Amino acid sequence: MHLKIRMTDINAYITHSLQGLYPLRELQSLTKIICKDLLGLDETDIYLRKDIKLSDNGRRLLEQTVDRLKHHEPIQYIRGTVGFYGSVFHVEPGALIPRPETEELVDLILKENSGEIRILDIGTGSGCIAVSLAKHLPAGRVDAWDVSGKALSVARRNAGELDVGVRFSQVDVFGVEPEKDKYDVIVSNPPYIKEKEKEFMGRNVLDWEPELALFVPDNDPLRFYRRIAELGTDMLVPDGKLYFEINRAHGPETVELLNMSGYRSVRLRKDLFGNNRIVTAVK
Repeated sequence: MHLKIRMTDINAYITHSLQGLYPLRELQSLTKIICKDLLGLDETDIYLRKDIKLSDNGRRLLEQTVDRLKHHEPIQYIRGTVGFYGSVFHVEPGALIPRPETEELVDLILKENSGEIRILDIGTGSGCIAVSLAKHLPAGRVDAWDVSGKALSVARRNAGELDVGVRFSQVDVFGVEPEKDKYDVIVSNPPYIKEKEKEFMGRNVLDWEPELALFVPDNDPLRFYRRIAELGTDMLVPDGKLYFEINRAHGPETVELLNMSGYRSVRLRKDLFGNNRIVTAVK
């Protein structure tokens, strides 16, 4: 059964239900996503606030979505997808939601490398880095590690849906010895948020995204970079490159760590928001 309903009523229902939980601008964005992506309404009808026909299933979906948002579930998990570097990636709890800043990391690697390149992505999560690189470097070979079996399941699904070949392995970087395989590039967006930074974070992250992929001890925030740099000294070819996404508060320390580890041409780069975000180095 379809019921005729006004767009203004849908907007009012979403806004009233979620008022105080989300800023107004975010509410407007959520309303558009709910109406367009989940309910499948025409974008012109949404913009012109036309009367629309909503099925019983549509009304239930609307109510369920609003209820999930009341519990601070990220809209990306509710929708089940997120756009990343021109592709649509599946996301679900257990794998970190890809962020726009990470697209800049992928873009930099693609600008600086080409051909039959061998790449290792450490801490692959949803596979957004590894899969994007494999898609845009078809002559290359991409391997990807993660300690989480759940994350690897999501990553494998994304590689399959986007029809690219990536070799995934469940690996704990703190328990693995350097492998015989050699790489031209090692890239990582590892956990880098300090435990004490939790107080500044929203419930949509703290309650839903995997802690394993987010946090590091306050007394050792660079532990992943140190370990990956150690592995890189054995697993990178001569002149091989490291690419890291970093905590903006620890740019100079990460640069110093890599310099002290024997790397050269260490560079700290800012993201589009002007924050220290990427560190690159050459073996």
